[in-house]
Amino acid sequence: MDYEALIHEALTTPFEGWDFSVFGDRVTYDGTLPWDYERLVRDHLAHAKALLDLGTGGGEFLSSLALLPPRTAATEAHPPNLPLARARLEPLGVAVTEDTRPFPDASFDLIINRHDSYDPHESNRLLTPGGTFLTQQVGGRDLEEINAALGGPPHEDHSWNLDTATTDLNVTWSQEGSFTTTFHDIGALVLFLRVIPWQVPNFDVHTYEPRLRALHDAMKRGHPLHTTAHRFALLARKRPFDADERTIRVFPK
Repeated sequence: MDYEALIHEALTTPFEGWDFSVFGDRVTYDGTLPWDYERLVRDHLAHAKALLDLGTGGGEFLSSLALLPPRTAATEAHPPNLPLARARLEPLGVAVTEDTRPFPDASFDLIINRHDSYDPHESNRLLTPGGTFLTQQVGGRDLEEINAALGGPPHEDHSWNLDTATTDLNVTWSQEGSFTTTFHDIGALVLFLRVIPWQVPNFDVHTYEPRLRALHDAMKRGHPLHTTAHRFALLARKRPFDADERTIRVFPK
């Protein structure tokens, strides 16, 4: 397809939840992380009696876990995803709310979170003594080659990293990793930026048209855009008595 057709497709393609299979082989990945988030979750799930999934998206991952604890709940703050999550999870007995306010103190012995913002103080409030918080996060330098190629501003949370993420948490394990993400056509890149608008703040195709056309021409000549995905993960446990916790608010994407 030519440039205009690819851009039109990118701006009109439906996208629901966090199901990135719509990209097919137009976006490819090379390399693996040194940990397996799903395996970590399943390992801890075996001993959990009450589970909370923060930022469940459309409930895709949580519903795939099959055998859930007797009490399982999820949150989803992104309005388009909330009805999708409820439709998928409520038949499984999972309560889905917009945020954590409805839950009383010490409600869960396991809280999981993949790529959603979190408040350490709130996580500690919700955990039972000795409870576990497990998260995989997208680092602030994620895919920064996109921003450089477009000549745009950095990621909104470019300073978000493992050091800042561990503030006010009793971390027992953490690790960082990266892999290559390659965009093979300009339509896939624009669709991605439509779905993840915080990657390039205030992105629109008209403002960035010269750079987008230059990338399109390079891709047509067999030079896709190679970028570096940055991830980190951590495991934290609530101390039996967490007195003197400082409240901070962090917003990773």
